[in-house]
Amino acid sequence: MQTTSLLLGRLHDAGLTDVTSVEPVEGGMAAVAGLAVRPGAAPLFVKSFADIPADDLFAAEAEGLGALRERGALATPDVVLATRELLVLSALGERPAGDEAFWERLAHEVARLHTSTVHDRFGWERDNWLGRYRQENAWTDDGYEFFARRRLLRWLPERRVEAALGPEDRRALERLCERLPELLPPRPACLTHGDLWAQNVLATGDGRPALIDPAVSYTWAEVDLAHLWCSPHPPEAARFFDVYAELTGLDAGWRARMPLIQLRQSLALVAMFDHDWGAADQIRALIKPFRH
Repeated sequence: MQTTSLLLGRLHDAGLTDVTSVEPVEGGMAAVAGLAVRPGAAPLFVKSFADIPADDLFAAEAEGLGALRERGALATPDVVLATRELLVLSALGERPAGDEAFWERLAHEVARLHTSTVHDRFGWERDNWLGRYRQENAWTDDGYEFFARRRLLRWLPERRVEAALGPEDRRALERLCERLPELLPPRPACLTHGDLWAQNVLATGDGRPALIDPAVSYTWAEVDLAHLWCSPHPPEAARFFDVYAELTGLDAGWRARMPLIQLRQSLALVAMFDHDWGAADQIRALIKPFRH
């Protein structure tokens, strides 16, 4: 009740006075969200935070949705309103369960995104947000340097990460970063969703895959692939990986790289939540060979 009252009040303050109620929705890990009900009109999706992390958070998210749609030809919700306090979008539907064809279509669309937006530098026009934490996007020519500084080491000063990783762990992560050129093949930068896991895959009214909650940047395509591979996904999503690998010409060893690239998301989970779903243990196991 408190969440829906918060969202309803902010919608009315923003001028959307035809909204009569807000139905809570589940699934988000950072923001509070709901479906705004309007008599005689389609419902709208609305999200906010009880305490707003920064003035530009929702503007950056709206920008990311537009970039995926305009530069990558992906389906995303329409942005109805983006203010300091809330983001209002057209409502999407749930993705179909058990439908391999849906995931095959998503593989084609994500492959097109990654192969059609190759860029000569890593980064983005400005910093944006991963949940309620700032994602650093300063332009960098070197992909290994960008991934090390902006996606891995960037999390070390965060309070929960400092508590979870001791001095030896931190030094091991730094050594791993120094050896990234030995561990990962060179890849160009391309436009990435940045937070691509199954919860952020929905569907349009005609059944086309649609993506939400981006943290866009130009970086390695395998950042998106690793997040979807390493996070929970339904069995039918296996078709995505087979098709994506074929379309993009992935080498046979791509699966072995996924946990290393997923380090970014593991560090983010530790930073964001007291319960990290085993992420700290995964980090320590992955960096163990670099402790000495």
